[in-house]
Amino acid sequence: MKSIISAALTAALLGTALAQMAAPAQTAPKPTPPLKLVMSQALVKAVTEDGKRVEKLLPAPASVVPGAVLVQTVTATNTLELGLGNVIVNLPVPPKTTFLTPMATAKGTATLYSFDGGKNYGAAPLMKTIAVTENGKTVQRLTEVKPAEYTNVRWVLSTLKAGSSLKLGFRVKVN
Repeated sequence: MKSIISAALTAALLGTALAQMAAPAQTAPKPTPPLKLVMSQALVKAVTEDGKRVEKLLPAPASVVPGAVLVQTVTATNTLELGLGNVIVNLPVPPKTTFLTPMATAKGTATLYSFDGGKNYGAAPLMKTIAVTENGKTVQRLTEVKPAEYTNVRWVLSTLKAGSSLKLGFRVKVN
């Protein structure tokens, strides 16, 4: 399987994180977006060093096999000389992978999840309503959404200081 990150995924990420700007005049330089996003991906490999089992991250793997664990990250950088508030960064779980765990985040960062393709987000644990049959009748039951069902992750950063960067991400397993 080729690398999971694709141009479509990059476009989706950038489209959800940046506000649309009016088209500049042909002679005017393009404005620098206030938030620069850089995506990366690394293969997680368990190796033994000095008799201890440790993880190594191999950046930008050319190919992966089913069962491999990847770290999906996006680095958000404030390009302004002013702080940004209430910054929202969305990252879809790549196709043909299953969400495993989030990376630790900085204080003041909320991590939200979606199981419906990014239409709705909430803090874990998420709940959903399912229809079940009991005694021949269909009834609605509330059940917890398993992390493996997550399709998108959203981070809400309360502040991002001028010129600073924050790395956000999660682990996935290749199906």
